[in-house]
Amino acid sequence: MSKLLLEVKDLEVSYPVYGGVLRREIERFYAVKKVNFKIFQGSTVGLVGESGSGKSTLGRSLIQLTQATGGEALYDGIDLLALSPAEFFEYRKKIQMIFQDPFNSLNPRLTVFSIIGEALEIHFPNMTVSDRQERVVQLLKQVGLQGEHLNRYPHEFSGGQRQRIGIARALAVEPEFIICDEPVSALDVSVQAQIVNLLQDLQDSLGLTYLFIAHDLAVVEHMSDYVLVMNQGEVVEQGTPEQIYLDPKQDYTKKLLAAVPKL
Repeated sequence: MSKLLLEVKDLEVSYPVYGGVLRREIERFYAVKKVNFKIFQGSTVGLVGESGSGKSTLGRSLIQLTQATGGEALYDGIDLLALSPAEFFEYRKKIQMIFQDPFNSLNPRLTVFSIIGEALEIHFPNMTVSDRQERVVQLLKQVGLQGEHLNRYPHEFSGGQRQRIGIARALAVEPEFIICDEPVSALDVSVQAQIVNLLQDLQDSLGLTYLFIAHDLAVVEHMSDYVLVMNQGEVVEQGTPEQIYLDPKQDYTKKLLAAVPKL
């Protein structure tokens, strides 16, 4: 059996709601409420639900882009949520994120070399410029681009190519766990298939572990070893793809599956 990489226990993300003349906190809004799951090394856990269900908030809280307000996220036994920003710095090499929007997640003023090489400069300060350039070229080829793209800017690429650059940036520091936050939702269907296949090939060759967040049930079924169904901040059902897609128990899951277009 594979090693347990991440165990999430009672994870919560909440925000204060203010009201009254004095604008005091009158209640809390829970974007993520008491979520529990495990991810084993080398596997893909799919997280599916409609927009606003809390999927991305959950993913971002694991890498401290959003502040969790309760629970634990035990990564190799260490609670990520309890670490200070300085203590979490070392884990940024182990845990990376691929963002949803390839158009806004890349700085338009930076070249591809600067975008991908920035992480190398931060985490490997002793690496020379020529070594960084060599590493970036290697990463570009790994995701299906060419070394000649090194000095181009994001606006010179298609959406699929930009997402490949985003994937290369995530791979730069050789992580073992990647949070994929709807990485194909902004792409054309034909390009989606290419990116999904690329992610699977990279997982096989590099031994990566994924938390794959999406609202497209077909993509999640194709990618995942285990599936979590999320609604209004809570995981309402979880199981293998066969259990979720062939024999769903919850009404919400059944409604999601019924909403998938069929020929």
